This record gives sequence, C-alpha cells and structure tokens, in this order.
Amino acid sequence: MKSYILSIDQGTTSSRAIIFDQDAQLISRQQQEFEQIFPSDGWVEHRPQDILDSTLATCRAVLKSANLSAANISAIGITNQRETTIVWDKETGESIYNAIVWQDRRTHQYCSTLAEQGHGEMITEKTGLLLDAYFSASKINWILDNVEGARARAEAGELLFGTVDCFLLWHLTAGASHATDATNASRTMLFNIHSQEWDKELLTLFNIPPAMLPEVKDCAADFGTTAREIFGESIPIAGIAGDQQAALFGQACFGIGMAKSTYGTGCFLIINTGDQAIKSKHRLLTTVGYRLNGEVSYALEGSIFIAGAAIQWLRDGLKIITDAGEVEDLARQANSDSQVVMVPAFTGLGAPHWDPNARGAIFGLTRDTGIADIVAAALKAVCYQTQDLISAIEEDNIKLDTLCVDGGMANNNWMLQFLSDLTAVKVQRPKLVETTALGAAYLAGLQVGIFQSLDDISQRWQCQAEFSPNWSDEQRLKHQQLWHQSVAKVLT
Repeated sequence: MKSYILSIDQGTTSSRAIIFDQDAQLISRQQQEFEQIFPSDGWVEHRPQDILDSTLATCRAVLKSANLSAANISAIGITNQRETTIVWDKETGESIYNAIVWQDRRTHQYCSTLAEQGHGEMITEKTGLLLDAYFSASKINWILDNVEGARARAEAGELLFGTVDCFLLWHLTAGASHATDATNASRTMLFNIHSQEWDKELLTLFNIPPAMLPEVKDCAADFGTTAREIFGESIPIAGIAGDQQAALFGQACFGIGMAKSTYGTGCFLIINTGDQAIKSKHRLLTTVGYRLNGEVSYALEGSIFIAGAAIQWLRDGLKIITDAGEVEDLARQANSDSQVVMVPAFTGLGAPHWDPNARGAIFGLTRDTGIADIVAAALKAVCYQTQDLISAIEEDNIKLDTLCVDGGMANNNWMLQFLSDLTAVKVQRPKLVETTALGAAYLAGLQVGIFQSLDDISQRWQCQAEFSPNWSDEQRLKHQQLWHQSVAKVLT
C-alpha cells in the first residue's frame, strides 16, 4: 500500500493542505483564505479560530479530493507563518486575544525603548535577531499587559503561548502536546540559538513567565498524534518548520553555501551556514535553518520588502499592465541600453539597508522611455536587491554558488537570466515549486521512515530550468554601480 503525507501550510492570508505520496509527488491540494483584521494603524491581527477552522477545513477537503482517509496518511507535517503570536487558555484552548501577526508594528516604541536602554546587542548575541517588533517576544508582552487579568493568569500557570504551528499542534492533539520546533522557536526573540533553550535573561527582560512556553523539539520529531475525532483516525504529527526554513528544506539546500530565494510579495533569501551561527556584519538575521537529531544547521536570512508587489503596483497603481503574466514579454521588448532604474522602496528598504523611511523612485527617464522599459526596471529591481543580499552574505565570508528559486516570480525566465547574469551565480528553478509544503512533508517523512536521509531527499530534487551567468565583470559592475547610485538617492 502506498504511503501518503499530509502537509499543512498555514500562511498569512490563507491555509493550505497538500497531500504528497511516498515519492514526494503532489497528489492534491486545497486552499482557503481567511480575514485579515486591521484594528488600528500598523496593527495586523487574525482570529485564531479562523486559522484553526480553515486549517481543518482544507485538511478534510484535500483528503476527500484525493479519495483518501486518515488511515492512508502516514504522517502530518506543519509549516507556518512565523513570529505570529497567540496566547490561549491552558484548559479550554480558547485564545484570550486575537493572533498578533508578524507584520504588526504596535510594539515598535516598546522595542525602541529597550534599544535605547542598551539591550539590542545582548538580544542579537543570544538570538541572532535584531531588536524589532517583527518578532514574538514584544507581542507576548503586549498581550499580557493589555488584556485584563492576563499577566496574573499567566503567572498562575493558566495561559500558554505559541506560534501558529504550536497552536495548531495543541488543538490537533486535543491539548496533549504543547510543543514547537527549533526554527519557530528561533523567531520568538526568546530562544538562545547557541544553547538551544529558552533564555532566562530574555524572559526576564520581556517579563514572560517560563511556564507559558512550549517544549522545543527537532524539526523531525514525535509531536504527538491527532485526536481520533478530528479525522476519524489518529495520525502522527512528525514534522514542523517555519515557512522560510521549510522552503530551504524543500529545496534540499543541505550543504554550506546552498541557498534559496522565495519571490512572492516580498522576497526571503536564506543560505545554509552549517554548524556555524555566523553573525552578520550587514544586519542579516542569524537563524536556525533546521535541527535534526539534536544537530543544528544554521542559516543567514535577508528580507526584501518589495518583489512581486512592484508588479502589482504597475498593474493596480500605474495601470500600465493589465495582468502580471504580461511582464516577461514586455521586458524582452525593453531597450537593452536603458538606464531606467526603479527603487521600489514603497515601505522602506529591507536588508541590508534597513531604512524604513526610504521611499520609492524611478530614475533615468528619457523621452524614448516606454512601458517596456519601466516593466523591465521593476524586474531588475528585484534582482538588484537580491544582489545586495548576496553581496552582504559574501562579505560575511559565505560563498554562494547556486541559488534555488521559488515563488510566483520564479516562473519569469527573463528575470531569472538577468538575476544570474547580475549576481554571477547559477540560478535553478525546481520542477515542483510547492517547496514550503514539500519541506514540511520531507521532515514528517524522515521521522516516520518514508524518506531515509538527507541524501535520499536531495536525489529527489529535480531541476526544471537552470540559468547560468553570461556577462563580463565589466557589464556586471556597470549595472551594480547604476543601482547603488540610485539607492543612495532615496536613503534617508
């Protein structure tokens, strides 16, 4: 009988469930969006019940669509939006406040105060992260201080904290398992990535009772089994990783220097640094890539705020295109000598610049500039920003030789060739682009014996298209200088 793995991919705007078979082939998928809540300027929330309900609905729907039952599923893997924070009642499982989403900025001032008090360096040393409202610690603190009675209840041991994976796991196991994995723990700003444990000094700083926190396990581990009443049969939950780390795993980036870049609304580039937690000199994040059998593989991560969102702006803002599918053909029509540069700093610039006050601009316009040149400039901007991250990584003494890409923009061959030419790095697009869900499935499959080793997984990775650099160093330098000159004009 064939073995199947159910992969839960709980994202920021939707929940998805995907079934893979024992050969890592995609069998069926289902997706359900849920409401985004914006109570105030810069605040972003989800209803935890919506997260749970949409997850269960897609799991049941995908089993039905694949004509399978729970008895056919060997294991469940979970991957999730990272940093999003939920606090719930230990007995009832009901959240005491909405989930505060990773994008939420309500604790920015609190984090700024901690930075002014000189805590930033200590936090970075222990966690590999920058002191920022992005991460979970300040969000937990806010809930405990702003929900009536919450702090007293937490100190009495009545409340639990978890990232989305942990919340789902608790409910899937009917409260039997309060656990997370090392990748999600590493994004809370409470986890010492060197000692691999919750850090007492950080818990004291953020005033968070240790009893709230989940047990931290390997990414492939025994996380418990689903309660029988949920799917009709109990299913082992055997793998968990945060979404970007799951994509790294799904791309089989297991060697030092192997990297993946996901091109969605924004872009996340993660590079494997092996057993070394390298501290970036360029404000990249040091994080847990994955942990197996107690052994940690670390990673450096850089974030680009605007990638696909630049194309959305051309469509919805400027209205110079009607569909994102047009951009590759238009880019091919652009003047190859065009000096038009777009700096898409619509919400500031991310790594390595970290300038929240920078704003977007288009430079180099002439009378013969056309729509094709502007479209090409938007695609080039994504590549230029990726080059900034790669330069930062290489200046941190990590050599990148191949970049595995995924996400919607990775289907654009013109952009990937430009990216390879610009960065002097080989770019590979996999045959199966559902790398995040696949990574969770691989982790679960490793734990239950469907997949035997990392080598076994690596051999299953299939390249759908490869792009190799063709430019001379002189051409490359010319483009990089043009970009740096343009960026300098928008930095504040």
